[in-house]
Amino acid sequence: QVQLVESGGGLVQPGGSLRLSCAFSGAFFSLNAMAWYHQAPGKERKLVAEISSGDITTYADSVKGRFTISRDNANKMVYLQMSSLKPEDTAVYYCYARRRSTFWGQGTQVTVSS
Repeated sequence: QVQLVESGGGLVQPGGSLRLSCAFSGAFFSLNAMAWYHQAPGKERKLVAEISSGDITTYADSVKGRFTISRDNANKMVYLQMSSLKPEDTAVYYCYARRRSTFWGQGTQVTVSS
């Protein structure tokens, strides 16, 4: 059974940076596509960034050039480096894993406010 645990969220001022981390427990991490989604209050959950098992990355248009997703297969970790943060980035950020099944973490709150 796969478990995902996010960390690194918090309160940051506009223009600031945060790095989110996702720890994966279970087998075959390197074979999973991994992603970050976010969900703002009253809105649907949306894809932020994805990294395939072959390290191909995809980003939502709203975060291109500001966010970077990466993975560390040796330590079963996925990261989301967020820079030039905007108030509209405020949301709960969820880690996601996909291979034969899909799994979600519990989420971590990111608040961008002065």
